[in-house]
Amino acid sequence: MSSAATRRKPAQRRAPANAKRRRPARANRPSILDRAVAALPVSEHTLRRVVAWTILAALAAGALVVSTWFGLPQAAYAGIAEGVGRTGLRVGQIEVKGLKRMDRMSVYAMALDQQSRAMPLVDLEAVRQRLLTYGWIADARVSRRLPDTLVIDIVERQPAAIWQNEGQLMLIDAKGVLLEPVSPQHMPDLPLVIGDGANEQEPALHQLMEAAPALKPLVRAATWIGNRRWDLIFTSGERLQLPEGKAESARALAKFAALEGTQGLLGKGYIRLDMRDPSRLVVRMPDADDKVIDGGASAPKGNQPAVGGTEA
Repeated sequence: MSSAATRRKPAQRRAPANAKRRRPARANRPSILDRAVAALPVSEHTLRRVVAWTILAALAAGALVVSTWFGLPQAAYAGIAEGVGRTGLRVGQIEVKGLKRMDRMSVYAMALDQQSRAMPLVDLEAVRQRLLTYGWIADARVSRRLPDTLVIDIVERQPAAIWQNEGQLMLIDAKGVLLEPVSPQHMPDLPLVIGDGANEQEPALHQLMEAAPALKPLVRAATWIGNRRWDLIFTSGERLQLPEGKAESARALAKFAALEGTQGLLGKGYIRLDMRDPSRLVVRMPDADDKVIDGGASAPKGNQPAVGGTEA
């Protein structure tokens, strides 16, 4: 008797009871560094450029250190720096801050006056020293901002007076530093100092006027006489002659201010008020003899001065 061959299905193997089940693969999550980069307000391309410039700057600094350490010739270092400059580290922009009165093009010209514009070769201190030769500039700071910008921060001087000498007018600051010429048609509303060397005496004049601050708005000009003393010219036209010496002139001016407060001397038509002798005030009227006003005299009647005698 024949029987048909029966095919048995292969028995399925059971996994051991202690076998671990395979977990589905997790999706790759961005790292903390990737998330930090993505949060930056710049594109990835810009970030790569910044990193590249930083690396180049580090290489340039390393080249400088190596050349100094091994005593390489200056020409060799210059060649290395020029090579770095050809990669893009060259002066292409100049950013000037704090400039109000000085000509901006003059600043650009001084900053670009370089043998090479490769950033490693720009002499920042030399640029600063050239800037300080200009009267308007009291101080300056020059720095690099990679890849291609020089940043110049300027502190300007403030005009305090106009110096007149030999027919020329010049703006000066409170220390007497010359700033720039000024034309008679465009004179600013500033005090006028007159005479040879009067600009150098501007700090002393400022100190003198502190002895009588109430008179400051009334003074139109001050003339430095014989390199030794001041004449003050008031807006009402009178000329006050002061004695020599800082202390003596300050006392005389304070005394005159007191007399002006009690007797109202200005605006009375006097053409000269002489206090070169601090003990007395000698006044002159047009077409009249000089008269003396004693410091303790009472106020004169009308426009006539109190008479204490004639000037010797």
